[in-house]
Amino acid sequence: MKVLSSLASMKRRHEDCKVVKRKGTLYVICKSNPKFKARQGATRGTKLSKKGIK
Repeated sequence: MKVLSSLASMKRRHEDCKVVKRKGTLYVICKSNPKFKARQGATRGTKLSKKGIK
């Protein structure tokens, strides 16, 4: 999954791509071609935010 600062180009990549907002993070999901997945936004409250903290 690509982490991007802008999802503008990813939204127009394929007609099946959808933009979904979950817990303050924007995701581009594509069921027909999963390599188009992308994420943008805050990681607070997810597993990603706890990786560097011990």
